[in-house]
Amino acid sequence: MLLRLVPVGTKIPFVRFRMVYLAFSMVLLLLGASMFYAKGLNFGIDFKGGILLQAVEVDAEGNKRATDIGALRAKLSGLGLGEVAIQNFGSNEDILIRVEKQPGDNKRQVAAIENIKAALGENFRIDREEFVGPKVGSELIQAGIIATLLALCAILVYVWFRFEWQFGIAAVVALTHDIMLTVGLFSLLQLEFNLATVAAVLTIAGYSINDTVVVFDRVRENLRKYKKLAMPDLMNLSINETLSRTVLTSFTTMLALLSLFFLGGEVIRGFSVALIWGVVVGTYSSICIAVPVLLMLRIKRLGQPSETEETAQAAAG
Repeated sequence: MLLRLVPVGTKIPFVRFRMVYLAFSMVLLLLGASMFYAKGLNFGIDFKGGILLQAVEVDAEGNKRATDIGALRAKLSGLGLGEVAIQNFGSNEDILIRVEKQPGDNKRQVAAIENIKAALGENFRIDREEFVGPKVGSELIQAGIIATLLALCAILVYVWFRFEWQFGIAAVVALTHDIMLTVGLFSLLQLEFNLATVAAVLTIAGYSINDTVVVFDRVRENLRKYKKLAMPDLMNLSINETLSRTVLTSFTTMLALLSLFFLGGEVIRGFSVALIWGVVVGTYSSICIAVPVLLMLRIKRLGQPSETEETAQAAAG
């Protein structure tokens, strides 16, 4: 028996409410922009700079053993060094400890490292210690912005060549909408924004464009199939025909992400939140932003002039 979250043959008039969707999205974008301007982003150690230690807990014979990360995080958080992030690195025994940059010169950083070593005790072996300066952090911010812009440009070119330029612009508008709302959410909730979040943003872009291309593919098929059907009706038909696939994909993805959020631990909490939010806004934008924008750009049926061209020809005649 096939699982269906959406009945067969739905006829929901999505396009009829396109101005409502656009107005709602504009309000969310303005809210996110105002939060970003007022609060900024809560950058993690990756971007602000800080102390990094790679350590491993050993027994009396020098053999590695697993570490209780929760207890260790509580111990190091009590040192008053600010943000402390601990995660496994490569194996269940090796751990990576990241502490935010301490106010002051390099002597303060060295003193913080010594405090961490003292708190760890003799049961831990330090394999690596580094100090990530603010210059490296600013370079990572720049690299993250460039990576996001390049991804958007590559998607624009891909969709343009696969369909038409109107499809490419509509897809990039929807993706930009998703990315800006994600950044706005992190600014509003002051969740840590780090390299994992940048990876989540790029993942959101990939998920969203996949959803959008499925709808666009059906639009293109229906443009060839229905020569006389009004464009808003054709858009509604295309969305409804792909709605079951869209909802089912989002539902199954959300199950995995919710498991990651509740069971994945504190280290990947921000990453999980970004992806969960990305699935929600990505599904919404594929239906309520990309298709209405495509309709506003007045696409044409293959082999036929667009509505703008028809108007010009009628005026000339």
